[in-house]
Amino acid sequence: MSERARVTDWLTDWDHLDPNWIEDPFPIWDSIRAAKCPIAHTDRFRGAYLPTRYDDIRAIAYDPEHFSSRQVVVRDNQIVSGGGAPPITSDPPRHRPARMVLLPPFTPQAIDKLTPKARAVCNELIDGFIDEGSCDAAGDYAQHIPVRVIAHMLGIPDSDGDQFRKWIHDILEVGTSDQYVLERGFAEMTEYFAGHIQARRARPGDDLISYLLTAKYPDGQPFKDTHILGTLRLLLVAGIDTTWSSIGASLWHLANAPADRRRLAEEPALVPSAIEEFLRAYAPVTMGRLVAKETHINGCTFKEGEMVMLSFPAANRDPAMFPDADKVIIDRKENRHAAFGLGIHRCIGSNLARMEMTVAVEEFLKRIPEFRLAGDVTWSSGSVRGPRRVPITFG
Repeated sequence: MSERARVTDWLTDWDHLDPNWIEDPFPIWDSIRAAKCPIAHTDRFRGAYLPTRYDDIRAIAYDPEHFSSRQVVVRDNQIVSGGGAPPITSDPPRHRPARMVLLPPFTPQAIDKLTPKARAVCNELIDGFIDEGSCDAAGDYAQHIPVRVIAHMLGIPDSDGDQFRKWIHDILEVGTSDQYVLERGFAEMTEYFAGHIQARRARPGDDLISYLLTAKYPDGQPFKDTHILGTLRLLLVAGIDTTWSSIGASLWHLANAPADRRRLAEEPALVPSAIEEFLRAYAPVTMGRLVAKETHINGCTFKEGEMVMLSFPAANRDPAMFPDADKVIIDRKENRHAAFGLGIHRCIGSNLARMEMTVAVEEFLKRIPEFRLAGDVTWSSGSVRGPRRVPITFG
């Protein structure tokens, strides 16, 4: 693979794989947002737009007629054949039945039943390193919590967690610029879930895979295997990387902000409010849209066939929407952030993510109220941004 050309003008040649973006994207978004045209463009990725203001991102997210979800990742290479992940890659009218079938397992009541499992997972992980006096808050803690919870929901072995993490790294990071790695990851994941589907057909269980096998379209027809496989890929990828990134970013912030950390340790009732602020300030997810029809937003022409990157993290830093947008205020009163997306594709798993984040922070602060950074932090690249290494020491 050839080395990527570095960005010299973020308005006309942006690249979310550039090291400056990966390390610190916030000033980049500020500079674009302050420009005469706050919507950047690049010829990379076969042509792509980058809106940075909340209102523009919201307008695009609510316009599936002009902005299709057939492609939801801005990448160098082409979409993988058969690589759809309904409902997130579905447009109306197919979107609604694919989404509706997933709502019951992710209601607040359903997620409440998973809370004891999440607490047990967190404490088991803490038991493994608390006597060491230090840990990697990302690699030893954050990355394991959603893996184990979603594996429990799907009825698959959480001992396969290393394989899940590899697929996520291949698909969402390396695969953004390497077609071979992308296709290999999709193929391996598809083969894995095909085996579990076959096993559930022979012996159904009380899990999400069995549940999807009984799901039907509005006309009464069962979902096709390609649909089920795509949805399972979505649940695994979206249910893990996004949440572990958010947990890791929350602990990274608390390691950097002793006043916030001590306040939350002393006032645990503030944790839910703090979680909403961490979601706003460190939102991990961007989504792509394919321009289906030429249109205009905020004076910018969006050409058919090009891509748009909906940076919900950039929307969450828009000072026109959030006072003191660049400050992390753990008791912020009004916080209508877009961390879970906007429009018809707003994240189905938001209740699960909130619960996992809340439990992860609560249990960590109960057991380890004092901690600080102990080395360099590394961040992921691609469409999901989060810390991959957060070394901390206790006390």
